[in-house]
Amino acid sequence: MLETFGHRGGRTRFQSSDCGLLIADAAAQLASAGIENERLDAEVMLAAACGCPRAAIVCGLAEIDSAACERYAAMIARRLQREPLAYILGHKEFYSLEFEATPAVLIPRPETETVVAAALEFTGTNPDARICDLGTGSGAIALAIAANAPDSQITATDISRQALAIARRNADRLELAARLQFRLADVFDPIGTIEPLGRFDLIVSNPPYVREDEVVTLAPEISRYEPRLALAGGRDGLEFYRRMAARLTQHLQKNGRVIVEFGTNEADAVIAVMRDAGALSARVICDLADLPRVVVAQFR
Repeated sequence: MLETFGHRGGRTRFQSSDCGLLIADAAAQLASAGIENERLDAEVMLAAACGCPRAAIVCGLAEIDSAACERYAAMIARRLQREPLAYILGHKEFYSLEFEATPAVLIPRPETETVVAAALEFTGTNPDARICDLGTGSGAIALAIAANAPDSQITATDISRQALAIARRNADRLELAARLQFRLADVFDPIGTIEPLGRFDLIVSNPPYVREDEVVTLAPEISRYEPRLALAGGRDGLEFYRRMAARLTQHLQKNGRVIVEFGTNEADAVIAVMRDAGALSARVICDLADLPRVVVAQFR
């Protein structure tokens, strides 16, 4: 067994074949940087560095060579700079599917699964629904719906070419590409073409909803690394909702539905925007943490 080295002179170095020592050393460094769940992060990164399941790390059964130690040190150094774990690993699980994650897209979060669950409730009685995911990012919502509603027809849009490229790669890897159409668009306005998006039975979105002045107050993992375009929703956080609502009558089929995620204390405001746009009814769904998270609006 070799000696274990910590974070010295601004550089992280590890030279050990002992899982426990490596994890303890890394977790201590992460904790000192104010990172929560430090041991879990340390274990997950060591598993990635060794190319083995986390269970092998926890049980102390992983084979750790010098190359793995170097990879691990590089990962820990990035995490100490508060880079999100998902970007370091390059992937994130969402709705039991694995998605590529890079700084070009928002990291899929468990609370957004509430949008998917509500959409699948709709497709349960409308199996061949035409669905549009506005601001698809990594494609998490659209692809999770596609994987669980095989007869649906889905259009996924984003204003970012980089984001759409990642969404397409995720669709290819999940073998769902044939089920989706990807469109470069700013809300409902196509970019680079005059072909309209058309009409849909269901429109879903996890839009940018953080107030402009609140972005810098978010955790460093978010404010420093995640795309501002996918976070900032204007002065009051409602800009995207208003832009979307203004065009809903042009893009919703009869009896169409809208399902959108929203931020803290935004439920009433988002419902008001939907009602002003002609919604017959609107209800709030809570996420798994029992926090208000999604508005489902029914239109004529």
